[in-house]
Amino acid sequence: MTMRYTTIIILFIVAFCSPAAAQYAPQQGVAGSTAISATDPQFTLWASGCVVQRGYKDIDTPSLGLPTNGDSSNALGIPDFSTVSLGDSGVADLTFPAVIFDGPGADFAVFENGFSNPANDSQAFLELAFVEVSSDGSNYTRFPAHSLTQNNVQIPGSGVYMYANLIDGLAGKYIGGYGTPFDLSDLPATPGLDINNITHVRVVDVIGAISGHTTTDITGRVINDPFPTGFAGGGFDLDAVGVIHHVHNASVAGVGGGRISLYPNPVSDKLMITVKDNQGEITGTLTSLTGAAIQQFTFSQSSVLDMSAYPAGIYYLTLQDNNGGKWVEKVIRQ
Repeated sequence: MTMRYTTIIILFIVAFCSPAAAQYAPQQGVAGSTAISATDPQFTLWASGCVVQRGYKDIDTPSLGLPTNGDSSNALGIPDFSTVSLGDSGVADLTFPAVIFDGPGADFAVFENGFSNPANDSQAFLELAFVEVSSDGSNYTRFPAHSLTQNNVQIPGSGVYMYANLIDGLAGKYIGGYGTPFDLSDLPATPGLDINNITHVRVVDVIGAISGHTTTDITGRVINDPFPTGFAGGGFDLDAVGVIHHVHNASVAGVGGGRISLYPNPVSDKLMITVKDNQGEITGTLTSLTGAAIQQFTFSQSSVLDMSAYPAGIYYLTLQDNNGGKWVEKVIRQ
């Protein structure tokens, strides 16, 4: 083997596999990973509706048609490795039996069917997608996405593994059975978007081409992932979307059948809570940003919550009645 040939092989390996400049959470099973198991009890419900608009198997060769693997029903319920393939830039819009709200930490997670490199648990075969959310089903806001994967050599449709710690804000960075978490507080402020009233989650396949029909991350950097994928299972393979923070009755009449008044917010010492026309007992729970319960109390129609002893920051107040009504509000202690 000549020195020149050896050098080319080394450069090829480095181009695909180098984790240099890594700065994000690593693959499932590696210390520091944020992957969430499908069996984690923090998932409170799963997508109950899905509408899919597939992209081409290969956007550069439309004559190959659309992917045929799975259908929209495969994205419903818990992850089971039965997926629907979206194709290049394909879209799945998912709905839920309750609205999603911005609670402590991750609020929902998206599952794909990637698989590990048996020789290196930091690597996996991955197919990526952007994630967007909406409060009305019409206007969507995209999570900031980052890709530090090299984009000088095209990752082929199969046979090459990627590093999760070079990827952030994109679904599919974790192997099958483990969800990529998304925190609604990471979203930019957008007119019409209420992060405590999310009704739709949209998953959009990343076209992984490094030339031609490219897609870019929030910094304008081209995202490299398997391309082309001119086969039945081409593109992002959506398995499920699991919800961590949801409210079944998210309107102001959600608790006790009455209207809730909460003031002042931001608060410096005492928070006044009133529920008009309530006949039963309500349980209030104040939690920290990390989800730790720091105070619990009960009342019927009104209560005064003393927050003067707590540090300045963000808290969550959950009110729940005996009939399953639930209402959650972010409280700012100034």
